[in-house]
Amino acid sequence: MAYHDDEWGRPVTDDRGIFEKLTLEAFQSGLSWLTILRKRENFRAAFAGFEIERVARFDDADVARLMADAGIVRNRLKVAAAITNARAARAMLADGESLAELVWSFRLDRPDPPPTAADLPATTDGSKALARELKRRGFAFVGPTTVYSTMQACGVVNDHLAGCFVRREVERLRR
Repeated sequence: MAYHDDEWGRPVTDDRGIFEKLTLEAFQSGLSWLTILRKRENFRAAFAGFEIERVARFDDADVARLMADAGIVRNRLKVAAAITNARAARAMLADGESLAELVWSFRLDRPDPPPTAADLPATTDGSKALARELKRRGFAFVGPTTVYSTMQACGVVNDHLAGCFVRREVERLRR
């Protein structure tokens, strides 16, 4: 509840923050979000505070360290994707581009809030397009569902339900 009430869906507009959410959403794939939240501080420590430049420099020794770290989800494909994504984000930054600006360029403003959780989609045309663009830029483990979850977590789309007290606050923040 604290994550929902204090963080989920609030605008994240910096590259490091977007990279963290994208990484955590990828690690969550196939697991409970609660599992990821319980391990979040361990993830932050293991992945150098999600500093893109530092993670982009991870090597085989870092992969071995991460695979031995019981404090995180030890999935080799997801670990490799996090490093690959840091390198892709670093390349964007080197080209004068921003991961956050790219993600926010797919902002979705819903005229009518979803009435129930059952009304929330797992993907949208925007998440499919953003997933394609991220893959084109060299990102990995960024399917449309993971990307949509990232968009929700970062406030790119406000999927707080119609009666949710946070919805109005997020709308003000997104202006």
